Amino acid sequence: MYKIYINDKPILLTNAEFGKKQQGDERNLVVLFRHRKSLFQYVDSLEKNNSFDSIIIFTKDIEVLKNDFFSMYKIVPAAGGVIYNDKEEVLMIYRRGFWDLPKGKFEEGETIPETAVREVQEEVGLNDVEIIKELPTTYHTYRNRKDKRCLKPTYWFTMKTAETEVKLQTEEDIEASMWIKPADFINSDKVAYGSINDVLKALV
Repeated sequence: MYKIYINDKPILLTNAEFGKKQQGDERNLVVLFRHRKSLFQYVDSLEKNNSFDSIIIFTKDIEVLKNDFFSMYKIVPAAGGVIYNDKEEVLMIYRRGFWDLPKGKFEEGETIPETAVREVQEEVGLNDVEIIKELPTTYHTYRNRKDKRCLKPTYWFTMKTAETEVKLQTEEDIEASMWIKPADFINSDKVAYGSINDVLKALV
């Protein structure tokens, strides 16, 4: 199963067994995958208008569907961290109107964990971080400066640190930060992207 956010609304690529059990309505579309061309229509419906809140596309062969969907995009992988302190709080950062987690794109020659650690160190200035375990990968799409469709898979890790002071990378538009328990953030009125909420919910 793959959950991809387009304009912060999810497209779920899933198997036929799961898909057939779902009930769609006028705001939530549930469809059988038939051909690659139809995928452009579903993507356009989330990119260009407000027709649906979610789309579930199901098929007998999930890997064929996944490969056809991903082939429409330039893949831009990233990695990031959910950093815990000694109080079991995680570090959230605020940028461009949303609460977020430290993450960033790969540099040539890096492994996925190396990217995650480097981005944490660069974005929030915590040097003493240790990876604990891997978390589920999230996916979201965007348009680059050339208006090309891009798909960003972000590989997440839980990390721990004994440091308490952060130094925010303001050139990456990071305006503020806070330590907060994941459940408290989820139950608050603070605004985060759907993919970030999914990462936090996996911790609760």
